[in-house]
Amino acid sequence: MSTSSEDERLRLGLRDKIRNIPDFPSPGILFRDITPILADPQAFAAAVELHQRQIQDMAGELDVIVGMESRGFLFGPILAHRLGLAFVPARKPGKLPAATIEERYELEYGTNALQLHADAFEKGARVLIVDDLLATGGTAAATGRLVERLGGEVAGYLFLIELEALAGRRALGDARVEALLRF
Repeated sequence: MSTSSEDERLRLGLRDKIRNIPDFPSPGILFRDITPILADPQAFAAAVELHQRQIQDMAGELDVIVGMESRGFLFGPILAHRLGLAFVPARKPGKLPAATIEERYELEYGTNALQLHADAFEKGARVLIVDDLLATGGTAAATGRLVERLGGEVAGYLFLIELEALAGRRALGDARVEALLRF
């Protein structure tokens, strides 16, 4: 079993791995690059282990992990496998081969959409939504609406990074929100 001091040490190590890229993808944006974590097997393993610890208390009540395109595909399937859960990808339009449902959401300049297969999980499924980053919460909230439209219950959201100044938690209502790192 881990200790809180060990968890904090691992978190600090992960935080040190985040690469800050100024003015990407546009001027005035400070991009938090997680690829150094992905490139370091020990750091990636620590991130997965810490994520699992964050949700261990609810793991027995979950049925499905939905990973948001595309970096939710990095952590979601591994967590689903470790917890014995189904994994479902939330994809951009035109990427899923069977019948889908779609949810549109606002971006700074325009709109985007995500889709789930219409038969992604059974009604009443308890779903954890996973992605790498919580910013404004628009994409995560749209994913939550998709889950609810399919008859699922959003049990919570799990992120590697939360950009606290953008207040994305507000877009996610009363659902549980966990993030390993906060900037």
